[in-house]
Amino acid sequence: MYAIVDIKGFQFRAEKNAVLRVPLLNTAEPGQALEFDRVLLLRKDDEVVVGTPVVEGASILAEVIDSGKGKKKVIYHHKRRKGYRVKKGYREQYTDIRVTDIKA
Repeated sequence: MYAIVDIKGFQFRAEKNAVLRVPLLNTAEPGQALEFDRVLLLRKDDEVVVGTPVVEGASILAEVIDSGKGKKKVIYHHKRRKGYRVKKGYREQYTDIRVTDIKA
């Protein structure tokens, strides 16, 4: 059994006990239980339910594991023959969650 869930504009495949790295959830503390109700697709055994746009009554229960910053992403700009070079970077923040249950 798995579900495709929308979390902060990104789609993730959620299975029971799967660990997902999602964009930063600002209010989430480690150990906190969360519920996501924007389930776009639900597969239970051989039955597939596709939402229009979401599956009514379906939700994902998850537990927050940790939050942090990912690897540095480097952005490099230059214009040839102009002496223009810029090197910037940033680290995306994330939250790791563990899917505890899928309600259908």
